[in-house]
Amino acid sequence: MLSSAALLLRLTVSGCHGGRRSVATNISGNKTAKLVRERLKQEVETMKNQFSGFRPSLVVLQVGDRDDSNLYISTKLKAAAEIGINAKHVRLPNTATQMEVLKAIQCVNEDVSVHGLIVQLPVDSISTINTELITNTVTPNKDVDGLSCVNAGKLSRGDLGDCFIPCTPNGCMELIRQTGVAVAGKHAVVIGRSKIVGAPMHDLLLWNHATVTTCHSKTRDLPEQVGRADILVVGAGRAEMVRGEWVKDGALVIDCGINYIPDETRPSGKRVVGDVHYATARERAGYITPVPGGVGPMTVAMLMQNTVQSARRFLDNSQPGG
Repeated sequence: MLSSAALLLRLTVSGCHGGRRSVATNISGNKTAKLVRERLKQEVETMKNQFSGFRPSLVVLQVGDRDDSNLYISTKLKAAAEIGINAKHVRLPNTATQMEVLKAIQCVNEDVSVHGLIVQLPVDSISTINTELITNTVTPNKDVDGLSCVNAGKLSRGDLGDCFIPCTPNGCMELIRQTGVAVAGKHAVVIGRSKIVGAPMHDLLLWNHATVTTCHSKTRDLPEQVGRADILVVGAGRAEMVRGEWVKDGALVIDCGINYIPDETRPSGKRVVGDVHYATARERAGYITPVPGGVGPMTVAMLMQNTVQSARRFLDNSQPGG
């Protein structure tokens, strides 16, 4: 049975002639993220009523004062407040040493009242900071970003119920589910192999029974690979690199890219685009995510979902026999 969001998507298909789409259906991350937040809000309210005012707790640890990081953190804090999550922003100065950052992480690790901890990346410090060491110092049961090697390892082995899944790939999977398109048996192509998006996206699609091809900077005949994809997920970080004529007719396209290109018609002199050339790809795809308003809102929603999931695990383990 299709979800209400999937039915809405199908009912709002435009430009159909003779049963065939002339343009792709937009997959709205804004609408889907709102549905996720509403569900989580109800879950948090239930926790609060059942466990004497209990609330999930999230700490966002920031090093430095980057403007883009401040904006992202503000969005996360706003979402947490809407849902009822107790979110705290901890900022260290850009003079913080690696040892000071590690101590701050360990302090949160040991705080039983905190259920989720993320370190805002990139780390903005004048000191040399090993990002891999930082992310792996976050205890796995509070690693709601899903970036530690423990959670990544469990995901790669298919232990999806015993790990935190990185937020952007998890959001992509939710968007795919909302379309009603089955993943099992499909040929999926992922462009990009980053630890945050591409690699975990490959694993998620694989363990949901797709046949998965991962493409990257050394891949030959990229248009040919893209043309085979029933499901295409792009996270390469290159503006509009995937052309519409490459896309298989009727494919489901998920664009994780956020890039800025010059645009003299905008007051800022630039505009945001994805990794897929949207205008031409929507002429061939069956479903496609817009940029902005597609994957981005889902990343924050999935961070909230992981935090609520962590709090639920904490409560389950705190009960007698847990």
